[in-house]
Amino acid sequence: MGKLSGFKVVDLTQFLPGPMLTLMMADQGAEVVKVEPPAGDPARTQGPFEAGQSVWFRNLNRGKRAVTLDLKSDAGRAALWALIDDADVFVEGFRPGVMARLGFGYAAVAARNPGIVYASVTAFGQDGPLSDHPAHDMAVQALAGFLSVNDATDGTPAVPGVAASDLAAGLTGLSAILMALIGRQASGRGDYIDVAMFDSLLPWCAHVAGSAIMGGDAPKSAAQRSLGGAGFYNIYRTADGQHVALGGREMKFVRTLLEALGRPDLIALGEAEAGDGQKPLVDFLRATFATRSRAEWEAWFHDKDVAFAPILDFAEALAQPHVAARRLWVEADGTHHIAPAIRFAGEPASTPAPAPEQQA
Repeated sequence: MGKLSGFKVVDLTQFLPGPMLTLMMADQGAEVVKVEPPAGDPARTQGPFEAGQSVWFRNLNRGKRAVTLDLKSDAGRAALWALIDDADVFVEGFRPGVMARLGFGYAAVAARNPGIVYASVTAFGQDGPLSDHPAHDMAVQALAGFLSVNDATDGTPAVPGVAASDLAAGLTGLSAILMALIGRQASGRGDYIDVAMFDSLLPWCAHVAGSAIMGGDAPKSAAQRSLGGAGFYNIYRTADGQHVALGGREMKFVRTLLEALGRPDLIALGEAEAGDGQKPLVDFLRATFATRSRAEWEAWFHDKDVAFAPILDFAEALAQPHVAARRLWVEADGTHHIAPAIRFAGEPASTPAPAPEQQA
């Protein structure tokens, strides 16, 4: 049993944002029916594979029930209507207009099931100049301004390591659906939610794009405290070619570290303007971190109250005692899962449910 036990979700999404949204509902006990086309969710074919399934697919679709429907056929459409009739939530991830052409636009679905909460997940939303523009995550990040600050020291944008707009859409969509379900308790009616990856990501720039938000210049990473222009929010190379991060700009951390390194004269620079104002501090820290290995710095920082971290790869990150202690990486029936981040006091740790095989 979970917080969403008794709710039925019809899920027509593939790849990442929609499946992540409905995964969080399935993890909390919702009945999620994953409707796949005859070719299946493309994530099924994405390696690596474990126990005969894609790790990607399993970690985003566990606990769901899969059905295969050809929505261009009369039988497929009839089967989908049967699923919709007693559903609480309907989630689709097609381009704008596709569901209406198939006969399953919000107006048609709500006419048959007025209480349904219907969410459409797209790159740019149902209207606007970009609504029909094809895009996956990186193109959305590019158009939203985020790749401009996802850059190397020479200012060249890099391919992002996190599909932030996909995941922002999943989280935003889940929040909106839950709000609509709460609202339905009073109104008795469902709602329509236009979830756009672009719209969902854009508010995430509030802490770095202040000058642009108020109509001024765009931020440049090298002059931003949170984007590489500050000594105590930066990345440093160690003697063995590894890297470490200083991740806290508070002056208590600045004083603690610089006093321990014998350079209290540099403390005042921790409050200087990011960029050129902190360059002497950054230069000192770069030279200092280059004198020891990552492991040596980890040991040195062990008893110091400084926001320091070694930069780990995913294998190292998952092997940490902290991950094991909180059961964040779990094994079930010979398969590995990233455990749900949503937990409630007094409830036991969840055991991952299997992901569905595609039904013929």
